[in-house]
Amino acid sequence: MEDRPISPALKIAAFVMFAFLLAPVLLVVPISFSADSYMSFPPSGWSLRWYVELMDNSRMIGALGTSTLLAVIVMVLAMVIALPAAYAIVRMRVIGGEALLALFTAPLLLPTIVLGLAILIVFAGAGLLATFPGLVIAHLIIVLPYALRVLTTSLSGLPIIMEEAASTLGASPLTVFRRITLPMMMPGMVATAALSFLVSFDEAVISLFLTGPRITTLPVALYQHVENQADPLVAAVSVLLIVLTLAVVLIVDRTAGLTKTFVK
Repeated sequence: MEDRPISPALKIAAFVMFAFLLAPVLLVVPISFSADSYMSFPPSGWSLRWYVELMDNSRMIGALGTSTLLAVIVMVLAMVIALPAAYAIVRMRVIGGEALLALFTAPLLLPTIVLGLAILIVFAGAGLLATFPGLVIAHLIIVLPYALRVLTTSLSGLPIIMEEAASTLGASPLTVFRRITLPMMMPGMVATAALSFLVSFDEAVISLFLTGPRITTLPVALYQHVENQADPLVAAVSVLLIVLTLAVVLIVDRTAGLTKTFVK
């Protein structure tokens, strides 16, 4: 079946939609270099004032460090839990595998605010409110369904014949997994790691229920800052987050390729 050429009208419509979606993001960049004391477009002058303010804002820098460390830990834990679970469900076909998958992905069915309230009630009795371990557990509950879904999809699309061939040649199950399955799953694992990091780093609703004066994440710190004042400092932080996201996408592209990672 031959591919039909894309019509010019469809290309124009797609361009307009992309421009509409990206316009707010593009406006953030010039606002972050504003010399004004409030957010306005176009700025009356240009300055690096708000980037300097950001570097001097210990609360924002501390929240950025907390969010980064939290996202890295949650990403690693999600991979450690989701990888064997996905392998057991897809390849080993363990008894109750479908129930296990449903259990891990159940948080996706609940509104985030309802899940956050439930976590708040449980964590209040366990003494995990406003603690780093509590944030790790809560973010893991949110991230794990995404990680498991991506890994099961990636593993389901791999040809099992190569693993069977290695087994018939005398390779042990562990050797087959380490030398055959893992290399073939690498694009899916890179995608899982990137998605897990970004979901945890960007999580705001659950974090609002669990953070406090002792510990806070960057999305919560931004939310609280906007409540008190609307200055271009928020735009400066937003630009840094855009750069971080682009860096993650670039790393995925350089290590595994975007097409292999996200397109099946």
